[in-house]
Amino acid sequence: MSDLVKEVEKKMILAVEHLKKDYQALRTNRVNPQMLDDVKVEVYGSMTPIKALGSITVQDRNLVITPFDPSTTLAIVKGIQTSALKLSPIQEKAIVRVPIPPLNDELRKDIAKMAKQKMEQSKTSVRDIRKQGNDLLRDGKKDGTITEDMVKGLEKKIQELTDKYCKILDETFVAKEKEILTV
Repeated sequence: MSDLVKEVEKKMILAVEHLKKDYQALRTNRVNPQMLDDVKVEVYGSMTPIKALGSITVQDRNLVITPFDPSTTLAIVKGIQTSALKLSPIQEKAIVRVPIPPLNDELRKDIAKMAKQKMEQSKTSVRDIRKQGNDLLRDGKKDGTITEDMVKGLEKKIQELTDKYCKILDETFVAKEKEILTV
């Protein structure tokens, strides 16, 4: 049954990593190519991530996208314009330049609120993982494969993991919030 605890911990680690990946796509005062990770563009009849369509580099306060196929340039511009990022891309021949303006206070607070929502969703995932693990333990007890004492001990370990990973999620949020709100 300690395999169950290890499996629960693996899933909780994945929840933390997912949050960190989500946070990379949030705007901060620092310009980074990961800002466009969630932007999808309709090309070739399907929705495709921008990073699969070209290389993304940073120049000053601009993101520069050099499409692998120049015929996708207009689709990339349209995809960025319609994204939730509220950016205004500029097409320059075969490249797309995306100026990243500095964040104002209102936008910073909105992004921080979004970061908190993502953290709460991750905490919910961790708690769901705990519930699934505990349900499996109770099923094992019903089947007679594990004893009551083992269930109590393993439930305690799973709760300790839940507390640990919820704390890590909180710390990750606090660090990201500080990065977002720093001028």
